[in-house]
Amino acid sequence: MRGPLIRPAAVAGSWYPGTRGALEREVDALLASASVPALGEVVAVISPHAGMMFSGAVAAHAYRAVAEQDVDTIVIVGPSHFVGFDGVAVQELGGFETPLGVVEIDAPLAAALMAAAPMIQPHPSAHAREHSLEMQLPFIQRVLSVRIVPLVIGYQTRQTILALAGALEATLRGRRALIAASTDLSHYFAADRAEALDSRVVRFVDEFDPDGLLEEFEGYPEHERGRFVACGGGAAIAAMLAARGLGATKGHVLKYAHSGDVSGDRSAVVGYLAAAFTRPGLPS
Repeated sequence: MRGPLIRPAAVAGSWYPGTRGALEREVDALLASASVPALGEVVAVISPHAGMMFSGAVAAHAYRAVAEQDVDTIVIVGPSHFVGFDGVAVQELGGFETPLGVVEIDAPLAAALMAAAPMIQPHPSAHAREHSLEMQLPFIQRVLSVRIVPLVIGYQTRQTILALAGALEATLRGRRALIAASTDLSHYFAADRAEALDSRVVRFVDEFDPDGLLEEFEGYPEHERGRFVACGGGAAIAAMLAARGLGATKGHVLKYAHSGDVSGDRSAVVGYLAAAFTRPGLPS
């Protein structure tokens, strides 16, 4: 499936391997190395979005946790790194391409989300270069056969976060769907400082406290939230709020690391987190 509605890969060959064989081998090795406990039914995950060599081992934990789950669609929510705008940008038709093929967009679900929240609108330029969603796709393609709904948050205001959470809760109820929130944690602090900052986010996730995480996020000026807390903090908070509304009762921190663990440079690191939120049920 090719054509104007297919969003081509923007960072294949740079942020992750650019050929099918190399990408399959890389992702499969990362998934094989990720060990996660048996969980209840997963409603949402948090996964990082840096280059695969830096954050792929963490991201693999999030997707290993849902590898056996029976779902039709994953709604991927991530921050905008290149385009400033109000609301949430959706691509409502077509698909997203990687070297592993095209992931089809769940057009009916995208339409339902737009109907549920007027601030969710098509905004092609917000998706064109954005890596926060694209970095999730190779993992999704290797563990599940699903469609996606790609959502990019613009300005991560309380109003937008809460409206998105409400729309996700309303539209996903009764559907076989997952939410994947894409975010990195603190940016470019020395490792000790980064670990201290990131431990606050880890605690809110582990305690399944989206309200506390929102308060932490808003404790910094808007232009500093991505540096001190998480660049996709709004995505994570919206996912947690929606998961809670959909019956999730527990947060699971699956893996934390930072770029210095890979590069050896601890002078200026970026933090990464994988987590899952589950509702009571049989282990997946």
